[in-house]
Amino acid sequence: MTTLKTSAPPHGHYYRDVPDYMTEVYDWAYVNPRKARMLDHKLVVRTLLFGNDRRLMRAYLDEIRPGERVWQVAHVYGDLVQRAAARIGGTGRFVLTDVTPIQVELAQGKLAGLPQAKVVQADAARYQAEQAPDLVCSFFLLHEVPEDKKSAIVDNMLAQVAPGGRALFVDYHRPAFWQPIGWLLKWVNRLLEPFAEALWRKGIAAYAAEAERFDWSKRTVFGGVYQIVTARRRD
Repeated sequence: MTTLKTSAPPHGHYYRDVPDYMTEVYDWAYVNPRKARMLDHKLVVRTLLFGNDRRLMRAYLDEIRPGERVWQVAHVYGDLVQRAAARIGGTGRFVLTDVTPIQVELAQGKLAGLPQAKVVQADAARYQAEQAPDLVCSFFLLHEVPEDKKSAIVDNMLAQVAPGGRALFVDYHRPAFWQPIGWLLKWVNRLLEPFAEALWRKGIAAYAAEAERFDWSKRTVFGGVYQIVTARRRD
Protein backbone atom coordinates (compact mmCIF):
# COMPACT_ATOMS: atom_id res chain seq x y z
CA MET A 1 0.00 0.00 0.00
CA THR A 2 1.27 3.48 -0.85
CA THR A 3 2.16 5.56 2.18
CA LEU A 4 1.99 9.33 2.38
CA LYS A 5 4.66 11.65 3.67
CA THR A 6 3.52 14.37 6.05
CA SER A 7 6.54 16.57 5.39
CA ALA A 8 10.01 16.44 3.94
CA PRO A 9 12.95 18.82 3.70
CA PRO A 10 14.05 21.01 2.11
CA HIS A 11 10.83 22.53 0.74
CA GLY A 12 8.38 21.87 3.57
CA HIS A 13 4.79 21.99 2.37
CA TYR A 14 5.74 21.08 -1.21
CA TYR A 15 6.23 17.51 0.01
CA ARG A 16 3.20 17.30 2.25
CA ASP A 17 0.83 14.40 1.45
CA VAL A 18 2.92 13.35 -1.54
CA PRO A 19 3.16 9.57 -2.14
CA ASP A 20 6.55 8.02 -1.47
CA TYR A 21 6.93 6.78 -5.05
CA MET A 22 6.65 10.36 -6.29
CA THR A 23 9.45 11.65 -4.09
CA GLU A 24 11.63 8.60 -4.72
CA VAL A 25 11.21 8.41 -8.51
CA TYR A 26 9.85 11.74 -9.75
CA ASP A 27 11.18 14.38 -7.39
CA TRP A 28 13.26 15.79 -10.27
CA ALA A 29 10.24 16.16 -12.54
CA TYR A 30 7.09 16.84 -10.53
CA VAL A 31 7.74 17.43 -6.81
CA ASN A 32 10.75 19.69 -6.40
CA PRO A 33 9.30 23.19 -6.91
CA ARG A 34 12.37 24.74 -8.51
CA LYS A 35 12.72 21.95 -11.06
CA ALA A 36 8.99 21.79 -11.77
CA ARG A 37 8.89 25.49 -12.61
CA MET A 38 11.84 25.05 -14.97
CA LEU A 39 10.11 22.20 -16.80
CA ASP A 40 6.69 23.83 -17.13
CA HIS A 41 7.04 25.04 -20.73
CA LYS A 42 5.51 24.04 -24.05
CA LEU A 43 8.94 23.44 -25.59
CA VAL A 44 9.74 20.87 -22.91
CA VAL A 45 6.49 19.02 -23.60
CA ARG A 46 7.10 19.10 -27.35
CA THR A 47 10.59 17.71 -26.92
CA LEU A 48 9.53 14.92 -24.56
CA LEU A 49 6.74 13.87 -26.94
CA PHE A 50 8.99 13.98 -30.03
CA GLY A 51 6.89 16.72 -31.62
CA ASN A 52 3.59 14.86 -31.14
CA ASP A 53 2.28 17.20 -28.44
CA ARG A 54 -0.23 19.03 -30.66
CA ARG A 55 -1.70 15.86 -32.09
CA LEU A 56 -2.07 14.21 -28.68
CA MET A 57 -3.49 17.32 -27.03
CA ARG A 58 -5.93 17.74 -29.92
CA ALA A 59 -7.30 14.26 -29.23
CA TYR A 60 -8.26 15.50 -25.76
CA LEU A 61 -9.46 18.96 -26.74
CA ASP A 62 -11.63 17.61 -29.55
CA GLU A 63 -13.40 15.39 -27.03
CA ILE A 64 -14.52 18.38 -24.92
CA ARG A 65 -17.93 19.90 -25.61
CA PRO A 66 -18.97 23.36 -24.41
CA GLY A 67 -20.93 23.27 -21.17
CA GLU A 68 -19.64 19.88 -20.05
CA ARG A 69 -18.28 18.88 -16.67
CA VAL A 70 -14.67 17.74 -17.10
CA TRP A 71 -12.28 16.24 -14.59
CA GLN A 72 -8.60 16.18 -15.56
CA VAL A 73 -6.81 13.85 -13.17
CA ALA A 74 -3.37 15.52 -13.17
CA HIS A 75 -1.66 18.76 -14.17
CA VAL A 76 0.19 18.83 -17.50
CA TYR A 77 3.11 21.10 -18.28
CA GLY A 78 2.57 23.72 -20.96
CA ASP A 79 -0.75 25.34 -21.83
CA LEU A 80 -3.05 22.31 -22.10
CA VAL A 81 -5.02 22.97 -18.92
CA GLN A 82 -5.93 26.52 -19.93
CA ARG A 83 -7.01 25.38 -23.37
CA ALA A 84 -9.14 22.57 -21.95
CA ALA A 85 -10.85 24.82 -19.39
CA ALA A 86 -11.46 27.56 -21.96
CA ARG A 87 -13.00 25.08 -24.37
CA ILE A 88 -15.69 24.19 -21.81
CA GLY A 89 -16.87 27.78 -21.64
CA GLY A 90 -18.59 29.64 -18.86
CA THR A 91 -21.52 27.24 -18.58
CA GLY A 92 -19.35 24.18 -17.94
CA ARG A 93 -17.13 23.06 -15.09
CA PHE A 94 -13.45 22.10 -15.23
CA VAL A 95 -11.84 20.42 -12.23
CA LEU A 96 -8.15 19.61 -12.19
CA THR A 97 -6.66 17.45 -9.46
CA ASP A 98 -3.06 16.68 -8.65
CA VAL A 99 -1.41 15.03 -5.67
CA THR A 100 1.63 17.33 -5.50
CA PRO A 101 1.46 20.88 -4.09
CA ILE A 102 3.72 22.45 -6.71
CA GLN A 103 1.59 21.08 -9.55
CA VAL A 104 -1.52 22.46 -7.84
CA GLU A 105 0.20 25.81 -7.51
CA LEU A 106 1.22 25.88 -11.17
CA ALA A 107 -2.30 24.93 -12.28
CA GLN A 108 -3.89 27.57 -10.09
CA GLY A 109 -1.72 30.22 -11.70
CA LYS A 110 -2.78 29.13 -15.18
CA LEU A 111 -6.50 28.91 -14.39
CA ALA A 112 -6.85 31.96 -12.16
CA GLY A 113 -8.79 33.95 -14.75
CA LEU A 114 -11.30 31.22 -15.56
CA PRO A 115 -14.23 31.10 -13.10
CA GLN A 116 -15.42 27.75 -14.48
CA ALA A 117 -12.14 26.12 -13.37
CA LYS A 118 -11.22 24.65 -10.00
CA VAL A 119 -7.95 23.07 -8.79
CA VAL A 120 -7.86 20.52 -5.97
CA GLN A 121 -4.95 18.72 -4.34
CA ALA A 122 -6.16 15.13 -4.43
CA ASP A 123 -5.11 11.61 -5.26
CA ALA A 124 -6.67 10.54 -8.58
CA ALA A 125 -7.35 7.11 -7.07
CA ARG A 126 -9.48 8.58 -4.27
CA TYR A 127 -10.98 11.85 -5.48
CA GLN A 128 -14.77 12.04 -5.38
CA ALA A 129 -16.37 14.49 -7.81
CA GLU A 130 -19.11 16.77 -6.50
CA GLN A 131 -21.00 16.17 -9.74
CA ALA A 132 -20.43 13.25 -12.08
CA PRO A 133 -18.23 14.49 -14.94
CA ASP A 134 -19.19 14.03 -18.56
CA LEU A 135 -15.54 13.54 -19.42
CA VAL A 136 -12.59 12.36 -17.33
CA CYS A 137 -9.12 12.64 -18.84
CA SER A 138 -5.81 11.09 -17.88
CA PHE A 139 -3.15 12.74 -20.02
CA PHE A 140 0.13 10.87 -19.51
CA LEU A 141 -0.47 9.95 -15.87
CA LEU A 142 -0.77 6.15 -15.85
CA HIS A 143 2.80 5.50 -16.99
CA GLU A 144 4.05 7.41 -13.94
CA VAL A 145 2.38 5.31 -11.23
CA PRO A 146 2.97 1.78 -9.87
CA GLU A 147 0.88 -1.12 -11.08
CA ASP A 148 -1.60 -1.20 -8.18
CA LYS A 149 -2.06 2.54 -8.51
CA LYS A 150 -2.83 2.22 -12.21
CA SER A 151 -5.76 -0.07 -11.39
CA ALA A 152 -7.01 2.19 -8.60
CA ILE A 153 -6.87 5.30 -10.79
CA VAL A 154 -8.60 3.67 -13.76
CA ASP A 155 -11.34 2.26 -11.54
CA ASN A 156 -11.94 5.59 -9.81
CA MET A 157 -12.00 7.49 -13.09
CA LEU A 158 -14.58 5.13 -14.54
CA ALA A 159 -16.65 5.15 -11.36
CA GLN A 160 -17.00 8.95 -11.58
CA VAL A 161 -18.18 9.09 -15.22
CA ALA A 162 -21.77 10.29 -15.66
CA PRO A 163 -24.25 8.07 -17.52
CA GLY A 164 -23.49 8.40 -21.22
CA GLY A 165 -20.13 10.04 -20.44
CA ARG A 166 -16.63 8.89 -21.24
CA ALA A 167 -13.11 8.52 -19.95
CA LEU A 168 -10.11 9.37 -22.10
CA PHE A 169 -6.60 7.99 -21.62
CA VAL A 170 -3.66 9.39 -23.55
CA ASP A 171 -0.39 7.65 -22.73
CA TYR A 172 2.52 5.53 -23.89
CA HIS A 173 2.09 2.25 -25.76
CA ARG A 174 4.31 -0.51 -27.10
CA PRO A 175 6.12 0.89 -30.16
CA ALA A 176 6.02 -1.04 -33.41
CA PHE A 177 9.09 -3.20 -33.99
CA TRP A 178 10.28 -0.86 -36.74
CA GLN A 179 9.97 2.32 -34.62
CA PRO A 180 13.52 3.30 -33.55
CA ILE A 181 12.15 5.54 -30.80
CA GLY A 182 11.20 2.34 -28.99
CA TRP A 183 14.83 1.58 -28.21
CA LEU A 184 15.39 5.09 -26.87
CA LEU A 185 12.28 4.86 -24.69
CA LYS A 186 13.36 1.49 -23.34
CA TRP A 187 16.61 3.07 -22.17
CA VAL A 188 14.78 6.10 -20.71
CA ASN A 189 12.32 3.82 -18.92
CA ARG A 190 15.12 1.85 -17.29
CA LEU A 191 16.74 5.06 -16.14
CA LEU A 192 13.84 7.40 -15.27
CA GLU A 193 10.41 5.81 -15.84
CA PRO A 194 10.26 2.44 -14.03
CA PHE A 195 6.45 2.17 -14.19
CA ALA A 196 6.03 3.08 -17.86
CA GLU A 197 6.79 -0.17 -19.62
CA ALA A 198 3.83 -1.91 -18.01
CA LEU A 199 1.70 -0.11 -20.61
CA TRP A 200 3.69 -1.88 -23.31
CA ARG A 201 2.46 -5.23 -21.99
CA LYS A 202 -1.05 -4.50 -20.73
CA GLY A 203 -4.01 -2.68 -22.24
CA ILE A 204 -5.63 0.09 -20.24
CA ALA A 205 -9.00 -1.68 -20.27
CA ALA A 206 -7.34 -4.59 -18.44
CA TYR A 207 -6.82 -2.34 -15.42
CA ALA A 208 -10.58 -1.80 -15.05
CA ALA A 209 -12.50 -4.06 -12.68
CA GLU A 210 -15.76 -3.35 -14.53
CA ALA A 211 -14.52 -2.83 -18.06
CA GLU A 212 -17.65 -4.46 -19.47
CA ARG A 213 -19.74 -1.43 -18.45
CA PHE A 214 -17.94 0.62 -21.11
CA ASP A 215 -17.40 0.52 -24.85
CA TRP A 216 -13.66 0.75 -25.49
CA SER A 217 -11.84 2.10 -28.51
CA LYS A 218 -8.13 2.60 -29.08
CA ARG A 219 -5.91 4.12 -31.71
CA THR A 220 -2.16 4.49 -31.72
CA VAL A 221 0.04 7.19 -33.24
CA PHE A 222 3.71 7.71 -34.07
CA GLY A 223 4.41 4.09 -34.86
CA GLY A 224 2.64 2.79 -31.79
CA VAL A 225 4.57 4.93 -29.29
CA TYR A 226 1.38 6.57 -28.01
CA GLN A 227 -2.18 5.37 -27.47
CA ILE A 228 -5.47 7.25 -27.28
CA VAL A 229 -8.09 5.16 -25.52
CA THR A 230 -11.73 6.10 -25.00
CA ALA A 231 -14.13 4.31 -22.67
CA ARG A 232 -17.77 5.28 -23.18
CA ARG A 233 -20.22 4.39 -20.44
CA ARG A 234 -23.00 2.25 -21.88
CA ASP A 235 -25.82 3.49 -19.69
